[in-house]
Amino acid sequence: SPMYFLLSNLSFLDISYSTAITPKMLVNFLTSRRTISPYGCALQMFFFGCFADAECLILAAMAYDRYAAICKPLSYPTLMSRSVCTCFIVLACCSGSVTSVVHVCLTFTLPFCGSNVVNHFFCDIPPLLALSCADTHTNELLLFVLCGFIQTSTFVVIFISYVCILITVLSIKSSGGRSRTFSTC
Repeated sequence: SPMYFLLSNLSFLDISYSTAITPKMLVNFLTSRRTISPYGCALQMFFFGCFADAECLILAAMAYDRYAAICKPLSYPTLMSRSVCTCFIVLACCSGSVTSVVHVCLTFTLPFCGSNVVNHFFCDIPPLLALSCADTHTNELLLFVLCGFIQTSTFVVIFISYVCILITVLSIKSSGGRSRTFSTC
């Protein structure tokens, strides 16, 4: 079913999200050598951002799935067909990749001078921006706008989906039907 397809992709992203950071972090904790190459840092930053953004968007797709199942049950097979679910996953991964490429490229085109010690347990954008000796206002603004857009749009889709679900469920006359419908959420 579409719900399990989306859940399996969300699980994959959760594993990938952790895998982007944990191996290098464990090596750093277990050895006295706590370095990472610029390319390794850029890759870690890319995958972390890509998976984080894709995860947000898949959560929104899951909320839409529940909306379609409860509010539009007769149209559900069409609204959540395998091709629609695949499009949601591809769109989430592409959006995550694009935003990550933008952040990584903009961050690594900055000049870094002075200390090169990242005061963080992985390569994240804000600690790297703090190391730059150039004006990072544009990078910070873009980070705020892109992350804010993805998080806000995810929140809005989830909120609207569940408000519609709540309205639909409350309009059901029988209490048994209401509890069965609520249990699918």
